[in-house]
Amino acid sequence: MPTPLPIPSETLLAPPDAAETAETARGVASAVAPPGGLTHLQRILLEALFDAMTGHPVDLADFTPMTAEEMGRALRRRDLQFRTRGVQIMLLAALILRPIPAEVVGRIGEFAHELCVDDALIDVAREFAAGSLGLAAFDFERNGYTADWQSGAAAELHTSRELASAWDSVVDDPMLARRWEALGELPVDTLGRGVFNLYQARGFSFPGLPGSAPPLLAQHDWVHVLADYGTTVESELEVFAFIARANDNMRAFSLLAMVVSLFETGYLRSGAGLFESSTGHISSQSGVALRIADAMRRGALCRDSERGVDSIDFLRLDWFSLAELPIAEIRLRFGVRDKSPGAIAAGSTTPWESGGISAFQLAAGRASAVKDGRPYQSYGAGSAPTD
Repeated sequence: MPTPLPIPSETLLAPPDAAETAETARGVASAVAPPGGLTHLQRILLEALFDAMTGHPVDLADFTPMTAEEMGRALRRRDLQFRTRGVQIMLLAALILRPIPAEVVGRIGEFAHELCVDDALIDVAREFAAGSLGLAAFDFERNGYTADWQSGAAAELHTSRELASAWDSVVDDPMLARRWEALGELPVDTLGRGVFNLYQARGFSFPGLPGSAPPLLAQHDWVHVLADYGTTVESELEVFAFIARANDNMRAFSLLAMVVSLFETGYLRSGAGLFESSTGHISSQSGVALRIADAMRRGALCRDSERGVDSIDFLRLDWFSLAELPIAEIRLRFGVRDKSPGAIAAGSTTPWESGGISAFQLAAGRASAVKDGRPYQSYGAGSAPTD
């Protein structure tokens, strides 16, 4: 019998204390551990996540496994949103396994059932475990962030025509391209000018032109500047962790699941209309897990002070309405916190420093400058020595 959700008067809304954090972490670890126990990467990621999200460190080196029923009792006073976030952490820790043992996915399903959580991405993980990667990719779109996409509901993208699907490319829209290009006329401290500089330094094509990113995906480029993340693959993981956690719509988690499946395990071969699989970017550097956890912390703490809401869908903002404002003002409006010292020490970079751009992007930016007949500027960005 699943643990029922509490009635409003009995629901615990306060942040978890150290004891509840340790108990929840133990439950998550119990759900996701393969037969040989948590992998090194799973332990690093889970410990980083619980520390970042609660402020209470946990040690999962020698945890005592618990059953789904025991975790249900531990979270009996927690609402559906809290429980769902716990199941999503389970899924994240499972998605970094290759292969995903079928028993791990089955156990996550048991825990989710006990917690009254119905998350369609459990089925996606089950398909990954079975090797049905094509079906899983289809289900990502059918059940994830873009599941309720409507062609006429994207005015904030400023395209000249409706988009039939969320990740449609638009390569023949001169008005859209001019809108993006005009960002270069804004003062240097504005968000719009920062985005323009980001594109120029990397040779990115403006939406509306051939070779550009889909307009919906291009929305995340504003977040690179807003939240001060570079544009390497590792930084993309941070950006989508930030975006996914800032949004209280539980389907937004699929955005983070997507980039992990692209850039760690390769379960997805492509995503978001542009990204291509490139594996091992979390496991190759232990600090990336810490950076992802800190990005989720920063996203969770965001709040739109102008609208008075805690949930922000950064992919569906009308960024052009904010483009002329100073970056510092927009960060204040959305409550964007500083990166943690640990994330910075682990290699989290801004778009404007060494490590904030890939060698490929640096070369593309230089080639674009030559083509346009202008001097090249990286605005401080440089590729890391190991790129």
